[in-house]
Amino acid sequence: MRQSRSLFAAAFSALLMSTPINSQAQSEPFTVADGLFCATDSAALGLTMAEGTETFTIFHPAEGDNHYNNGAVLTDFKGTLFCMWQTSKKDEDAEDTYVAYSESHDGGRTWKKPMLLASVTGGYCTSGGWLATNDSLVAYINIWDKKRGKKQRGEAYCMTTADGETWSNIRPVMMLNGKPMNAIIEQDLHVLPSGRIVGAAHFMPNLVASCIYSDSPLGINGWVKGHLSEGEKPSFATSNAIEPSLFRQKDGTLVMVFRDQNSSFRKLASVSHDEGEHWTKPALTVFPDSRSKQSAGNLPDGTAYFVSNPVGYKQRVPLVLSLSRDTRHFNRAFVLRRGGSQLPLRRYEGRYKTIGYSYPKTIISGGFIMTSYSTNKEDIEITRVPLSSLKE
Repeated sequence: MRQSRSLFAAAFSALLMSTPINSQAQSEPFTVADGLFCATDSAALGLTMAEGTETFTIFHPAEGDNHYNNGAVLTDFKGTLFCMWQTSKKDEDAEDTYVAYSESHDGGRTWKKPMLLASVTGGYCTSGGWLATNDSLVAYINIWDKKRGKKQRGEAYCMTTADGETWSNIRPVMMLNGKPMNAIIEQDLHVLPSGRIVGAAHFMPNLVASCIYSDSPLGINGWVKGHLSEGEKPSFATSNAIEPSLFRQKDGTLVMVFRDQNSSFRKLASVSHDEGEHWTKPALTVFPDSRSKQSAGNLPDGTAYFVSNPVGYKQRVPLVLSLSRDTRHFNRAFVLRRGGSQLPLRRYEGRYKTIGYSYPKTIISGGFIMTSYSTNKEDIEITRVPLSSLKE
């Protein structure tokens, strides 16, 4: 294990040396401070934890429980925290996969026993995230049929509740043209100051990632695909750029940050100057990555953030919060979960049971930035950091 980590660190160092941070093209939407991540420290990248960082467990499966759990997404609705995730007996995207959820009434410290949110016959369900307003909570559910590979099909559905207890029937998410969204909706929707909802979806049949937006207050209809300025090239289909999240820059520019499925182990980024209607072609940045999903956004003071595994190789350890006060230069970072001896052991086997901290998603709630994620694709956990600890 030590030898493999040394090789990973050497590969990461080589990546940074081959693409000097200070020589980035001006077209890149953000930069990264030299030496922000220490490649020789595979457990924590040389980073410390912010004061007051706490981790709580939402679901820790026992022998008779579902052993595959991933895609955790948080929201705050009327003072109650909700977390949804996809769960199955053993394997990722197995036919027994459904969406579970839990609630916390004490800021994430303790959680109820998982409850069923959505299941389907003749296919399986995965988590699509939330949208919370003052009066309604929308749960997005992605429903897949049983086929695999290029023939797989999936569509976005939603459910609503006014009290967090009684849910509507599940129904398709609708486009502005009145047709169902023929796509898997990403778990990371953002509401802009104008009220517009901006996010992403992966459209069928080839899971082509596209930015989407809606001016409907609940986000259950009115969705429109954003336009890439150079069009969707063949190399972008079935996509190299997938699973994005976004943050706002001080001038209102939206920056969508993608995982690069082409294994550059760096983030891709696209920008929009018109609230999501038109986007530049995703371009490679020097921000390191583990080829995994991330979460991005803005703190209440406008600071841009990423939560990701910024390692430059295929290992989802550690989990890190990166910050940019000016929304263009990331120069501070804190470790949320460390590797090494502090990474829990995987207890159960299963298909695609990746080691590490996978698929983080964040919210701002109760004076904290809260991140939900899966550990070893088994445990569903939350780490929260006081916003007061992140002030410069």
